Amino acid sequence: MNHIVLYEPEIPQNTGNIMRTCVATGTKLHLIEPLGFSLEDSKLKRSGVNYIDQLDYKVYPDFKTFEEENPGIYYYFTRYGRKPHTSFNYQNLENKDLYFIFGKESTGIPKEILQSDLDHCMRIPMTDKVRALNVSNSCAIVIYEVLRQQNYQGLLMEEPHKGADYLER
Repeated sequence: MNHIVLYEPEIPQNTGNIMRTCVATGTKLHLIEPLGFSLEDSKLKRSGVNYIDQLDYKVYPDFKTFEEENPGIYYYFTRYGRKPHTSFNYQNLENKDLYFIFGKESTGIPKEILQSDLDHCMRIPMTDKVRALNVSNSCAIVIYEVLRQQNYQGLLMEEPHKGADYLER
């Protein structure tokens, strides 16, 4: 299974957008406290639209507790990573849970956590004119690359409500 992990997220709108992406992709969301907002925040709910009640998520008091409860392969997103996110094979031949960890908007993932697994520290390539992409955009870019490599397993390839032939009608 694929998982997105937000380390101490600060901005409710970003987390709401990520929640919606998780529901759309069948990805579990993990939130590491402290959160910079309440899960009852109206901005969070507005960004997540009507999908939050369908979200599979869990909140943890700290990163250590998260690690203890979630064995699998961890991938860390940092502007200091030296490998692009596309350089990894996410086809998950070992059938392990895959965790994609994103840091807080202001400071990222702490250096001490990153140093424990430098081989899995990566970045999304970009110009030198931008320090980092918005975290909700980054999550979407990454999870769709993972799903592309997994042949979009479990996702619909056609619109379920109006039908596959909607454009032809």
